[in-house]
Amino acid sequence: MKAVHFGAGNIGRGFIGLLLHDAGYDVVFSDVNPELIDALAHADSYTVHEVGDGGAERVVTGFSAVNSAEDEERLVAELATADIITTAVGPNVLRFIAPAIAKGLAARSDDLAPAAVMACENAIGATDTLRAHVHENAGAEWGEIAQRAVFANTAVDRIVPTQSADAGIDVTVEAFYEWVIERAPFTGAEPPLPGAHFVDELAPYIERKLFTVNTGHATTAYFGFLAGHEKIADAAADPLVQEKVRRALEETSDYLVTVHGLDVHEQTVYREKILSRFTNDHLPDTVQRVGREPLRKLSRHERFIGPAAAIAERGNAPDALVDAIGAALQFHVPDDAQSQEMAELLETLEPAEFTAQVTGLEPGHPLFERIRAEVAAVTRT
Repeated sequence: MKAVHFGAGNIGRGFIGLLLHDAGYDVVFSDVNPELIDALAHADSYTVHEVGDGGAERVVTGFSAVNSAEDEERLVAELATADIITTAVGPNVLRFIAPAIAKGLAARSDDLAPAAVMACENAIGATDTLRAHVHENAGAEWGEIAQRAVFANTAVDRIVPTQSADAGIDVTVEAFYEWVIERAPFTGAEPPLPGAHFVDELAPYIERKLFTVNTGHATTAYFGFLAGHEKIADAAADPLVQEKVRRALEETSDYLVTVHGLDVHEQTVYREKILSRFTNDHLPDTVQRVGREPLRKLSRHERFIGPAAAIAERGNAPDALVDAIGAALQFHVPDDAQSQEMAELLETLEPAEFTAQVTGLEPGHPLFERIRAEVAAVTRT
């Protein structure tokens, strides 16, 4: 069995690539980083160091690597015969890999079973997005190409921090992971992936992860930054920061239980597990890395505005989430482009303009005035 995985970075090697290897697939890593591809091409193995409870040293073998920017012919050939095609490139990069996938599926023999295509990104409906880009690139051939692939959305969760400078292609990750895949597109023929969990309805898992893990992680980063912490683990262990994060996640948990019918006890256990993960001092993650790209994190359907808006629409007050949004607005670091852009927007736009442009909320929305007031408070300081 063969899998082509786009994105040979830390998540690609330390999460998806590892699970594909464990499932028995020969993994072909595709990336545009020539140094990384060269290192992988000349290595027989790499080690995934799992840290935390249940962690182990995991050795990955049986992989190869292709530079997608320089050797499209080989990449297309690999895609044409792959059983699984996965990605961990970031939602905004999906449109750039779609042309190669379209060509690979066009070259695929009708004798082969459809390839399972799954975008493993921190975004809702990422595979749907990738499918739309492949459709666009396929043009008139789409009707035929669509029969050669099964596109399934996923929810993924594993903390992969910034790696040490001397790590090489080895990766350090937390021991905990979750890879959830929607079952319906496969019509009973799910690919063999023992490390993944197939479910009938994916939306609850996507929102549970996004509004618990991502909301909590970013909240820890922003309040940790304001408290002067450098490491996420130190911020998460700070009682004052921890209380603010817990209150925010209690709000999102109440929303998830109400909307998706999640079991209250199970969600509480899940939330407590997430909070404990942030305190893993074996993960050298920083508040600056986790807090980067604040404009994206403050967008309409992301980890803060998404749940806060839904809670407000139900007539409730997302006080802790609004507090976290206020902290995010104060995240100013010199080496993050979005942080600098946000600072400029705060200085040049009126609070109402900033709120509408950045959060996507309309002036009549029940959350709008709360956020506008937070923006105004930040610009006055």
